[in-house]
Amino acid sequence: MAPDTLEVLVRERTELAEGVLGLELVAPDGGALPAWAPGAHIDLVLPSGLVRQYSLCGPADRAGSWHIAVLREPNGRGGSIEVHDELAVHTRLRVVGPRNRFPLLPADDLLFIAGGIGITPLLPMLAEAERSGSRWRLLYGGRTRTSMAFLPELARYGDRVRIVPQDEYGLLDLDGPLSEVPAGGRVYCCGPEPLLHAVQERCAVLPELTLHTERFAAAPSAAGCEGVDSDFEAVLKRSGRSVPVPAGTSVLKALREAGVAVLASCEEGTCGTCETTVLEGTVEHRDSLLTQEERAAGDLMLICVSRSRSPRLVLDL
Repeated sequence: MAPDTLEVLVRERTELAEGVLGLELVAPDGGALPAWAPGAHIDLVLPSGLVRQYSLCGPADRAGSWHIAVLREPNGRGGSIEVHDELAVHTRLRVVGPRNRFPLLPADDLLFIAGGIGITPLLPMLAEAERSGSRWRLLYGGRTRTSMAFLPELARYGDRVRIVPQDEYGLLDLDGPLSEVPAGGRVYCCGPEPLLHAVQERCAVLPELTLHTERFAAAPSAAGCEGVDSDFEAVLKRSGRSVPVPAGTSVLKALREAGVAVLASCEEGTCGTCETTVLEGTVEHRDSLLTQEERAAGDLMLICVSRSRSPRLVLDL
């Protein structure tokens, strides 16, 4: 078992909404689990070997258990179906994390915008914002009221939470709430790509606000950023191996075909599970996750999509 991997046990399954399953995960020995902060996620290694990333959505100060919520996606890649159909109570699973690429940063004014299962990383943020005394509001949209998880938990916040089922009210009104956020405020948004795109468009003309997003799929701009692929060499510093990466083949695929075990989840450059330290070489970034500052530093890459601009990359593997 890798040093950063631990074992957990499914203690409870709960139907949170139509098509949304909640899992409570605990340490098999009943001990404490690693601490985490709002916005954190774990990588769940399913019995089939699939790896899927889920945001932690329970109380961040409860060391004895983690909570995740999983939307059943019949047309997905199989992970959510396995979670819903195969993970019975007492199932043991391997987990990597927690890790946080979507942290809640200090701000006097906060606007949270959730679409569907995108409520999961935002839920503990609300509790933290409440604890810290920030002024905040939540816009939460979904297909139907019955498909929207955590409505009972959100009810205690009163009119700071606006629930907007699309079949009752239509799409979320973004313009009004965004225009009401004072200068210096932060906007946190998680949900499907059309919602993220709409929020990004509006925030682009509101430079006094800082937008933070977490996405489920690669951004359209990332999908079209590929250059001309070239062959290069991936040198694995820790093992001393050298693996050729042909044009048209990802680093991740080349490593796996060479028998190198590498954890990955989305394989679209969005989740960060395969994030790898680069020791030498120049990366051609094709992900939707790293910040401009991280890209400029050149010491990280998502090996599922990004490539090399130099003949060789030396990786911390």
